[in-house]
Amino acid sequence: MKTILILLPLLAGALLTGCEQASSDDKPMPDARYVRSQVDPARLIRGRDLFWKNCTVCHGLNAEGDADWKKRDKEGKYPAPPLNGTGHAWHHPKKALVYTIKSGTKAIGGNMPAWKDRLTDEEIESIILWFQSKWPDEQYRVWTRRDKESKKTK
Repeated sequence: MKTILILLPLLAGALLTGCEQASSDDKPMPDARYVRSQVDPARLIRGRDLFWKNCTVCHGLNAEGDADWKKRDKEGKYPAPPLNGTGHAWHHPKKALVYTIKSGTKAIGGNMPAWKDRLTDEEIESIILWFQSKWPDEQYRVWTRRDKESKKTK
């Protein structure tokens, strides 16, 4: 017991020293639940309502996407993917998500129309916040890290 009491201050000092030497890039990402808890609930509701009004016809009421989203349809185009964390949207940084919503996917062989003339930047961001709220915490944490990294490579 005495050994533990002697070693405890040394261990605490070593941990604190290590923390002081870490750069801001080495700090762990905040927990996904914490980050999402900082979002105004009214903004999530607005994002949900905008999604339901504009996106459900293709992406489904709960952002579940088309069941065969990985297979080309009869026209050779991919159906709407899920945005609820079961698809690949969480692999893309926010800039790419915004770009895809604004520009659509018709130029790259998809069916999604461009929304840049119908939705404001704030509305697009609210929609993204809403469908991200459906992602599992681990996916959101990985996405946050990837998004942060994508901003460094400008």
